[in-house]
Order: sequence, then C-alpha cells, then structure tokens
Amino acid sequence: MAETWLVVGLGNPGTRYENTRHNVGQMVIAELASRRSETLRAHKASARVAETWLRPGGPKLVLAVPNSFMNVSGGPVSQLARFYDVPAERIVLVHDELDIPFDTIKLKIGGGHGGHNGIRDVAKALGTPDFPRVRVGIGRPPGRQDPADWVLDPFSSAERTQLTLLIGDAADAVEQLIGEGLLAAQQKHHAPRA
Repeated sequence: MAETWLVVGLGNPGTRYENTRHNVGQMVIAELASRRSETLRAHKASARVAETWLRPGGPKLVLAVPNSFMNVSGGPVSQLARFYDVPAERIVLVHDELDIPFDTIKLKIGGGHGGHNGIRDVAKALGTPDFPRVRVGIGRPPGRQDPADWVLDPFSSAERTQLTLLIGDAADAVEQLIGEGLLAAQQKHHAPRA
C-alpha cells in the first residue's frame, strides 16, 4: 500500500484574508487540488481536505487547509496526522516566509520557527519541529511597516503579475519533494530561475 503524505497550507480563514501574503500556503494547496480536479471538503479535524494521489500508483496525498487562524494551526494539523496515521516526516507544511525574497522558494526539514507563529504552533502540537517545509518567499516589508501588518496585506499589483508562477513553482516543489526527495527538490528550486 502506498504511503500517505499530509500536505498542509497555512493561512487564515475567511474572505478578509484569502488573498493576503500570509495565505500563500493555502493558495498552493488550491493549486495542487486543481491539478487533480479535486475539491477541498469539510473534515472533522477543523480543516478542509482532499484525498488524492501524487500520480497514479504513487503516494496518497491528503491536501489540507486548517479552518483555524494561522497562529493556532497545530491542533488541526496534529488531529489530521492522527486521523490519517501520518508521521511528522511525511507532513509537508507550505507557508509564507518573510526572510526569503518574494518569488523565491526554499525547502528544508526541521529547524527553528524563525518567528513564524504557525510553524511554532505546529511543532509544539506535533512534539517535533522535524517536518518538511516548503517556504514561499514573501520578502520583508518596505520602510518601517510592521511585518505583522505586511503579512496580512494583499499582494501588490506588481507581485500579482508573478504570483501565479510562484504558486505553480511551489506546487511543483511539493510534488518533487514527495516524489523524488528533499535533495532533488532543493537542487531544482533553490537554483536561480533560468
């Protein structure tokens, strides 16, 4: 039987937040579901999920978006991990990253939370920080704008021209991470765009 991977896009619920930088992880999950003609449906773990496959005969994917706010994502993620019996090493978190320039993707397993409260809460709920992460760069705010306000702002018009490509690249990175491993995904996605 194929192993199951839980892929979670972090963000905040509601229309007020759906197009904000903090919700880019949820946008990537929507792209992964769309590629497979799947729709996210309500799950008892306070999340919306779609069960699908990486490819025919490949690993099973549980694509998920918590219904909770970003800073309390740990509960839904740990509940989904228990429900689907998925260990931390097969839980991929897709999230925004202030310390990575916009239009850049970085992948890693484990490490600190870098001040990202969603990552902190998930690590606490799982009892380990050692899960794969697809970090989607949103860059730091210009001037003296508070980063807490920056992440809750919509993408700028200039950013929106590249956003579809960025989301597609991040979805590709998730698929490659699961299908070929971390190193192969890092080698492709950490390199500058040709």
